[in-house]
Amino acid sequence: MTVKIFDTPDVQDFLKTVAGFDQEGGNERAKQIMHRLLSDLFKLIDDFDVTPEEYWSAVSMLNALGGQTQFGLLSPGLGFDHYLDMRQDAIDAEAKRVGGTPRTIEGPLYVAGAPEAEGFARMDDGKDQDGETMWLTGQVRDVDGTPIAGAKVEIWHANSKGGYSFFDPTQSEYNLRRTIITDAEGRYTARSIIPSGYGVPEGAPTDLVLKSLGRHGERPAHIHYFVSAPNHLHLTTQINLAGDPYTYDDFAFATREELVVPAERIEDAGVIAQRELDGPFSEVVFDIELAKTDVAELQTRHARPRAKEDEQDQHSQLAGTAKV
Repeated sequence: MTVKIFDTPDVQDFLKTVAGFDQEGGNERAKQIMHRLLSDLFKLIDDFDVTPEEYWSAVSMLNALGGQTQFGLLSPGLGFDHYLDMRQDAIDAEAKRVGGTPRTIEGPLYVAGAPEAEGFARMDDGKDQDGETMWLTGQVRDVDGTPIAGAKVEIWHANSKGGYSFFDPTQSEYNLRRTIITDAEGRYTARSIIPSGYGVPEGAPTDLVLKSLGRHGERPAHIHYFVSAPNHLHLTTQINLAGDPYTYDDFAFATREELVVPAERIEDAGVIAQRELDGPFSEVVFDIELAKTDVAELQTRHARPRAKEDEQDQHSQLAGTAKV
């Protein structure tokens, strides 16, 4: 079809009106962003000759994504989360904030308020009969190799079935979620279970979008981290366990080579007794380096809606309705 109307004066004037350029109220930045967004979409309709059937099918899919609170799940699947990390990496490089453990995506399943412990914490409640015992440990250091005592290490991960507590009502409160304050040598240790990867719900809106692109919705076994300390850049990251079939094929694009960590099987009876465990276990070692900064706002995680982070904020409450 050869009909193109996007560049006509009528359409360009219409876009300005829709974006509120002729109105005094509202937010100027919102107007500029909406004008750009609508312009790109209008041009897309023109360039690809989008039919009314295709347009309303897309609207239906957006309604389904919102109705099942899956935008937070689809976002990393479409690369937005990783793209934001790529931009932040470039911003840091331009500002000469270099070094430290690489960042990667947060995901939608953090829950604020996990129990806090000094040096060591047991993360699992002991009820996951299929869970293989994991000994997770590491040291937090600055880029010069100096241990950072008192660093806050927040950790969360899935159970053996790929479910996260709070979002999975079968699990106990804050199961597999802890905040550990590093000891005098900058070390943290957690007893937990090896997590499973997970896939987006079969037939759900996110799954349908990904399948329309010929893609899957699987994530490898992984463990999330927030790490912070005064005068250091806050770190949002996660490790992927080596050997998982999706380690290098993560639908959420969170894998970075430096963040692929092996789980070493330990069967030595002496080591098992020393750790006060009942049998063989897997040890995961993840050392963390934090870059230094004097900028206060870079020392804390960026603001976004997170479950239970602000009980008075509607966005925070809605963040707790994610479905995976």
